[in-house]
Amino acid sequence: MLGPGWSAGGWDVSTTVVLDVDECGACLSEEVAALEPGDRIILCRGNRPVAEIVPLKEASMHPRPIGLGKGLAQVPGSFFDPLPDDVLARFS
Repeated sequence: MLGPGWSAGGWDVSTTVVLDVDECGACLSEEVAALEPGDRIILCRGNRPVAEIVPLKEASMHPRPIGLGKGLAQVPGSFFDPLPDDVLARFS
């Protein structure tokens, strides 16, 4: 496990955990549960990194406003016309 350290922007309090894929087993779920923003888990096979696990950004609890894309697309009136028989036959 690599701990916090100094970075160009000041004191870096993020944590990097390095785990071997073949040995992580049960400890992986504990490490994932302990992830905080800025932390990461590097999975290695031998000494070669193969994957990185980072926490997801929290989803907004506010609903998205309706109509954000209004006017960005035009639907022609022919969109609602019945499909030709040959096209419909392809779905049968």
